[in-house]
Formats: sequence, C-alpha cells, structure tokens
Amino acid sequence: QVQLVESGGGLVQTGGSLRLSCAASGMIFSDNFMGWYRQAPGKQRELVAGHNSDGRTMYADSVKGRFTISRDNAKNTVYLQMNSLKPEDTAVYSCNYYSSGYNYWGQGTQVTVSS
Repeated sequence: QVQLVESGGGLVQTGGSLRLSCAASGMIFSDNFMGWYRQAPGKQRELVAGHNSDGRTMYADSVKGRFTISRDNAKNTVYLQMNSLKPEDTAVYSCNYYSSGYNYWGQGTQVTVSS
C-alpha cells in the first residue's frame, strides 16, 4: 500500500502562482512514476505533469512553460509549481503514484483561479 498526502491548493487570481506537494509513504518502489492529474467540472481527468524516478518529465501542452514538476526522491515527494495561472486551470488536482502495476491516488486538492 502507498499513501499520498497532498497540500498546497487554494484560491488565486489570474496570473498568480501556487505550489502543490504530494508526499508518498508506505511500500515505495525505487522505479516509479509520480504525477499530477486534474479534473474540471464536466471534463475528463487529464494528466497535467509527470515525473519518472529516472528523471524524465512530461507535461500537458496546455501547461508547458507555466508549470514545473520536480521531485525529492529522498522524501518521496513530488511538487508542482504552477505559475501564470489561468481560470481554465481551475480543477481538482490529484496526485498519482504508479509502479509495477500498482496505481494509487491522493484525495485531491482544489485549485481555483479567479478572473
């Protein structure tokens, strides 16, 4: 089992910044993927950014240049720095951990960007 604890969501104005954190604990495998997904009302969940344990990162086209994902392997924590936020970034952001066929989700944190 893996537990994911998220923090950092909130309300921000257009152009503002937020930083999300997700700490994983439990049976952590060294080879894993950690990432952030989001789901806005009436829309499908989408991958925002991901970070493999080997250093590879990936981003949705809509956030490239604005969001940065990073991780601290010693702390099993992944961060999502979100800059230049837009109202269309408003969603519930959920942390994801995947390794060896096991998939875990955090409880989700609300990000609201006001215009």
